Amino acid sequence: MMPISTKGRFASRIMVFLASQEPGRPVSKFEIGRAEAISPDYVEQIMIRLKVAGLVTSHRGRAGGFSLASDPETTTIADVLRAVEGRVAPAPCYSAHDCERSSTCPTRDVWMEAARLLDDLFEGTTIAHLAREAARRRDASARAGRD
Repeated sequence: MMPISTKGRFASRIMVFLASQEPGRPVSKFEIGRAEAISPDYVEQIMIRLKVAGLVTSHRGRAGGFSLASDPETTTIADVLRAVEGRVAPAPCYSAHDCERSSTCPTRDVWMEAARLLDDLFEGTTIAHLAREAARRRDASARAGRD
């Protein structure tokens, strides 16, 4: 199994949450934490990395918090994962210099193909798409609850 780190999963959820908010409205780390069941301190750690990557911006003051700094229609899961954990790959031998056996390894090609497929999936999945899917699921769940 090749898990995405907790930080990567939480960062993705936070970005989708921010994309579902009114554009430009700052959201506090406490509000994000409540909505996503993440401690406010951990939210802040993640937000620092997302801010350094230019994906979010912070707002000071009493009504401060965080908002998206990047367009959710073009910001991808790959962007988020790279910001908080670097490159995601199924094996450490993604680049030839990472392993002395790379030129003769019988399994390297499969790891390279898996990495390419993951890259394609993460690069092709935008934060806006995930926010729309989340809203669709919430609406469907609410309708089912009324029936």
